[in-house]
Amino acid sequence: MPQSDAEAVRWYALAAEQGDAGAQFNLGAMYAQGKGVGQSDAEAARWLALAAEQGDARAQCNLGWMYDVGRGVVQSDAEAVRLFALAAEQGDADAQCNLGWMHEAGRGVEQNDAEAARLYKLAAEQGDARAQCNLGWMYEFGRGVEQSDAEAARWYALAAEQGESTAQCNLALLYKEGRGVEQSDADAVRWYALSAEQGDADAQCNLGWMYEFGRGVGQSDAEAVRWYALSAEQGDARAQCNLALLYQEGRGVEQSDAEAVRWYALSAEQGDARAQCNLGFMYEEGRGVGQSDAEAVRLFALAAEQGDTWAQFNLGVMHEQGRGVPKDPSEALRLYGLAAAKGHAGAAERLRGSRG
Repeated sequence: MPQSDAEAVRWYALAAEQGDAGAQFNLGAMYAQGKGVGQSDAEAARWLALAAEQGDARAQCNLGWMYDVGRGVVQSDAEAVRLFALAAEQGDADAQCNLGWMHEAGRGVEQNDAEAARLYKLAAEQGDARAQCNLGWMYEFGRGVEQSDAEAARWYALAAEQGESTAQCNLALLYKEGRGVEQSDADAVRWYALSAEQGDADAQCNLGWMYEFGRGVGQSDAEAVRWYALSAEQGDARAQCNLALLYQEGRGVEQSDAEAVRWYALSAEQGDARAQCNLGFMYEEGRGVGQSDAEAVRLFALAAEQGDTWAQFNLGVMHEQGRGVPKDPSEALRLYGLAAAKGHAGAAERLRGSRG
C-alpha cells in the first residue's frame, strides 16, 4: 500500500486510545515531528507521558529530553533525570548517554564524573556513538576515569567510524599531536575533513590551519580561507582571527584591511587574545579603521591580561611613549618583563636597553 503519514497517525491514534504503549510512543513521535498531523510539542509530550507511565523506555527517554529542553512541558532537570534513569535502568543506550551527561554537567543531580563515565560506558558498549565520543573525552582529560590517550583514541575511533563529527574532530587532533596514536598529519587531515564536511566549526577551523601550513595536505591559502570562512561564519573565534590575518596579509584572498578589522572585531568580542592584540595594532596604525591610540591601548590591555606576549609588549610601548595613556616608564618595564619572561625577544631587548 502507498506510504501515508496521515494514515499511520490514524491507526496509531486508534491503538493509543486503547492504551497500547507502542502506539502511544509512535503517535507522540509523529506529533513531535509534525508528520501526518500538525506539529505539537504539547501533544507529543502528552502521548509520550502515557507510554512512559506504562514503562516504555523509548518514551521515557524522549519525554526526559523534552523536560531537559522544555519542549511541550515546563523545563525540569530533575524530571529529565528521573525519566532518563527509568529508561537507562532498562538498558536504553540513548537514556544512559543522556543521564551520563546530566551527571557530568551536574544538572538535576549532584555532579559526578565517575557516574557519568560509568553511564557513558554502558551506552558506548552498546554502540552508541555519542556515548563513545563522550567516553573518549572523559579518558582524554581524565575525568571520572584514569587519563589515557590510547583509550580516548579507541573510543573516538569507534564513534568517528559511525560518522560522529565531534569524535572525528577529536580523533584528528590526537593524530595531529601523536597522542594515543602514531602521529600522522595525513590521518589528521582525513578525519578533520570528514568532520568539517558535516559542518563542525572546530574541524573546519583546524582543517583550514592544516591547509595554511601545508600539514598533511598541499599548502593552499585559498583552501585555508575557504575553511576558515565556513567556521568563522558559525562564530568560531579562532577561525575569525585566522581569517582576519589572511585578509590583512592578502593571502588566499584579496587584501582588505576593512575585512581584517571586521573579523578581528568579531573574534575579539568573544575574548580571543590574538584577535584583541591584532585589532589593537590595526587601531594603532589606523588600518581599516580610524586611528585611535586609546582604543589600541584598550585592546592591548584586554589581550595582555590573558597573557598574550605581543599585547604585553605593545602595551608596554604605549606606556613608554605615552600613547593613549599617560607616560609611565615603570609600567612599561613591568609589561616588558612579563613578555620577556615568556621569550619575547623585543621585550627582552627593551629591558636590556633600560639598564644602560
